[in-house]
Amino acid sequence: MYIEIYQLKQLGLNVSQIARKLNISRNTVYKYLNMSPEEMQAFIESVKTRRKKLDPFESQVLQWLREYPDLSAAQIHDWLKERRLDANVCESTVRHFVRHLRERHGIPKSKPMRQYEAVEDPPMGQQMQVDFGETRTHDLHQHPVRLWCITFVLSHSRYKYVEWQDRPFTTADVIRCHENAFEFFGGMTREIVYDQDHLLLVSENHGDLILTAEFAAYVRQRRFQIRMCRKQDPESKGRVENVVGFVKRNFARHRTFTHIDRWNEDCLAWLNRTGNGRMHHTTKKIPADVFAEERRHLLPVPEKIQTNSAPSITRRVRKDNTIVFQGNRYSLPLGTYTGTDTSVEIRVTPDKQLVAFDPATGEELARHPLHAGKGKLIKNTNHARDRSKGIGAYMEHVAERYDVLRNFP
Repeated sequence: MYIEIYQLKQLGLNVSQIARKLNISRNTVYKYLNMSPEEMQAFIESVKTRRKKLDPFESQVLQWLREYPDLSAAQIHDWLKERRLDANVCESTVRHFVRHLRERHGIPKSKPMRQYEAVEDPPMGQQMQVDFGETRTHDLHQHPVRLWCITFVLSHSRYKYVEWQDRPFTTADVIRCHENAFEFFGGMTREIVYDQDHLLLVSENHGDLILTAEFAAYVRQRRFQIRMCRKQDPESKGRVENVVGFVKRNFARHRTFTHIDRWNEDCLAWLNRTGNGRMHHTTKKIPADVFAEERRHLLPVPEKIQTNSAPSITRRVRKDNTIVFQGNRYSLPLGTYTGTDTSVEIRVTPDKQLVAFDPATGEELARHPLHAGKGKLIKNTNHARDRSKGIGAYMEHVAERYDVLRNFP
């Protein structure tokens, strides 16, 4: 910078022209022009030896990095604040300091490597895997379009079925797609593997699965076994995760959307010629050929179950008796929250009303106008505690609510 300023000055540029040329302030230009070469050298040396705010804590941070090489700068910042050692610095300062220590002492950030083991394919007709995907495309007018899909794959033959929607899936949609998949396959497997999705699962308590009421009733009716992969660990499911990526990359990418029915028709044609008609890279077999044999091992599905098409969505209730929908918080009556597993069903009516109701009893709990913005709290006045009655009345209301839920069969 110092040399550039002097070179431009020798070319006859004035201070304002130099400042515009180098995109710096005129005061900076004056500062460097008033420096002698000796003063400039002393300034550069002082910058190199300038103490950092976190220098007093270097040994502590270095010890953490050597003991835990995978530590993030954000976690180190939190540990410093926890021990009141942060020296009033922001996270970016800690990030630069940690990066400097890693480079100087040769401590790269380690990433644990997961070990994989090849497993045998389950027997024919034994297992099917299910998962959800989402993609973005455009319509004929180049407007962005979001689409959601559900994928089914038979674990032995890798024979696939995919169904798309132009809105998020509800539990009723998932059940309907199961029935369509069973019809497509000509039967169902004895076991189906899923992610821990809120449409299917309310919670998992040390291996005990608590399904949503609607999906639990469907499982009882169809009598298939379910297995949930480990929470936030889709790789424990394996095959179907590859199917979701394959469908999004090979079928959906750069495809123009016209109508959801046409999109599904095109997807079925793609399955026939590519998804199920092309040799699988792992098995070195064509899924359609293997499926011709596996189909005889599927359990028969005598009658297709008709589902209620009214779109309802499960939402977890927060501690403050609110639910989150499309980036906004909507209030529920006080006492709705009874623990971390509390959830409600919500439905959007044609007149843009958000209705929340009890998934067990069907009782309507709240009704709000749908808000178009983001980050807002939409609250009914009757959902707030009547402070004139005191804390005693509020505790009685919560206790009554808890007794009703506890005594419900």
